[in-house]
Amino acid sequence: MSQRPLALRAYLSLASALAPVWRWGLQHRLTRGKETVASIQQKLSLQMPPRPVGPLVWGHAVGVGESMALAGLFHRLGESRPDLHFLITTTARTSGDALQRQGLPLRCQHQFAPVDTPEATARFMGHWQPTLALWCEMDLWPALITAADNQGVPRVLVNARLSEQSLRKRRWGRWIYQALLPGFADVFAQNAESARGLTSLGARAERITVSGTIKTLSPPLSHDAGEFARWRGSLGTRPIWLLASSHPGEETLALQAHEALRQHKPDALLIIAPRVPTRGAEVAALCPPGTPQRSQGQSLPTTAPVYLADTIGELGLWYRLAPVALVGGSLAQVGGHNPLEPLALGCTVLHGPKVWNFSESYARLDAQGLSRPINDPSELASAVQAVWSSPGPREDRRPPEPQADRLLQRLQAHL
Repeated sequence: MSQRPLALRAYLSLASALAPVWRWGLQHRLTRGKETVASIQQKLSLQMPPRPVGPLVWGHAVGVGESMALAGLFHRLGESRPDLHFLITTTARTSGDALQRQGLPLRCQHQFAPVDTPEATARFMGHWQPTLALWCEMDLWPALITAADNQGVPRVLVNARLSEQSLRKRRWGRWIYQALLPGFADVFAQNAESARGLTSLGARAERITVSGTIKTLSPPLSHDAGEFARWRGSLGTRPIWLLASSHPGEETLALQAHEALRQHKPDALLIIAPRVPTRGAEVAALCPPGTPQRSQGQSLPTTAPVYLADTIGELGLWYRLAPVALVGGSLAQVGGHNPLEPLALGCTVLHGPKVWNFSESYARLDAQGLSRPINDPSELASAVQAVWSSPGPREDRRPPEPQADRLLQRLQAHL
C-alpha cells in the first residue's frame, strides 16, 4: 500500500472510514424498496453464491447494455473454453434483473458488485479468486481494482468509451486514473477519440486497441413466445412500426408522421415504448383519446391507431413485431440508443441526427443500408413507408465486428 500513489492511498483510507456510511445508505435504500436483504448482503460481500471449481472469468458492468454485452462475450468465450466459469457483477438492480430475464450464458452467475471499500472488496476477491477480470466501459472503482491487484489478477478494460464531455468530467480525478489505468494489461477502446482520452488519463498507449463495440456480441433481446403469438394473431396484416426508447419531443414527431402514414394506410399501428415507462401518463396525453396503455393491462383494440407500451423489459417483443423502428434518444439531446438490438431481430433502424453515443455504429450501418437517418416527420413517414413496401429479412442483420475475434484471442492469451 505504501508504494501506491498518494491519491490512491488517500482514496482507500477515506473509503475505509466511510464504510458505515455505505451501510447506512444501503439500509435507507432497503426501506425505499430499492434494495433487498440479499442484494445488501452481496454488496457488503457478507453472503455470496458458491464459487465453482476451476478457472473463473469475472466481468463488471453498470448498465443493462454493458451487462448484455458481457453476457454475449462470455457466451463466445465459453464455446471455445468449456472449462471456464463466469461471473458478472453489476451495480444496478435493473441490470441484474435484465440478465436474469434474458438468461445467463452457460456456467455463468450474477451477483451485485461490492461497495467500494477495502474491506468489502477484499472479501469479494478472497471468495471469488478470479483468473481474469474484465471491466466494461468506464465504471472503474479504485478499491475493487486495488483488490484485484492485491491478488495479482490480470485486468482488461473492454468497450471503453470516452467522449470529450465525459473526459472533461473525469479530469478532476485524473490522479486516481493515473494510478489505475496503467495496471490494465489490455485496453479495448471503442474508437480513436476514446483511445486518445484514455492515454491522456494514464493508460499505456501500447496496450490500447481500437476495437469497436462488443455490443455486437450481445444475445438478441428475449420475449414471451406466447405473448408474441397472441399479438401476431390479433394484428393480422396491419402495417406496424415502433418508436423505441423515446424521450420528450420524440413522441410528438412520431405521432405527426403516423398521421401522414394513415392517410395511405388507415389501419396502420404505431407502438410507442418510452425509455422511462413512468412517463406513460405524459405520453398518453399526447396520443389519440382512448389509446390503450400496457401498464394499465389494456390489450390492443383492433382499431386503435396507437399503442402505448409503457412497461420495462419488453423491447424484444416489440422489435419482433415491427419491421421498422425509430430508435429514440436520437432526436433529443441524449445521443441515441443501441441500434444493434433491433437489428439482431431483423428490425430496420431509423434514427435522428443526435447519435454521438453510437456514432461509429450508426455511420457504418447507414453506409450498409441497415439504418437510415431522418430529421422531420415527413422524412420519417417516407422511411417507414419504404420499409413497409420492401421489408428486409427477419433475421439477425448485425454486421460482424472485425475486432471481436482479436479481443477473444487476447482474452485467451491472458488465461
